[in-house]
Amino acid sequence: MEILTVRPDDAEAVALIRDYLSDVVARWWGRPAEAHEVDRAVREEPADGLREPAGILLIGRIDGAAVGMAGLRFPGDGTAELTKVFARPSARGRGVASALLDRLEAEARARGMREVRLETRSDLVEACRMYERRGYEPVAPFSDSPYCDRWYALRMLPVPVV
Repeated sequence: MEILTVRPDDAEAVALIRDYLSDVVARWWGRPAEAHEVDRAVREEPADGLREPAGILLIGRIDGAAVGMAGLRFPGDGTAELTKVFARPSARGRGVASALLDRLEAEARARGMREVRLETRSDLVEACRMYERRGYEPVAPFSDSPYCDRWYALRMLPVPVV
């Protein structure tokens, strides 16, 4: 798999963000998302902060096709916030999200972050399982998003000096 850093307004990123939000909205409502609902979600959850120096957005490609993404924000308090972790259904189970997280967690360590945290929902079962397998632990809520009911954090170990 090829992993690239992209801008949130890159065509592949825009398409992945819409697919991600379509999936999240559909799960929220328990039915396929309508275009106006996805448009609203794009406005409510902008990706503008996922560009240097405030953040980073990665996409993963398999055989040249963009199949997943993950972003990290650096709010300036020693924490990094994971967001928009997504693999297209055709690529799920192939390690796409894990590879993207490996890269983002390494980036957080390299930048001296003490913690990577995220907010999610319990109906995103696959995501919750993946975070827990990776060592993310439940923490007290750190946001008031009406769309989240789970918060996780991963303590960063310092990069060993060799």
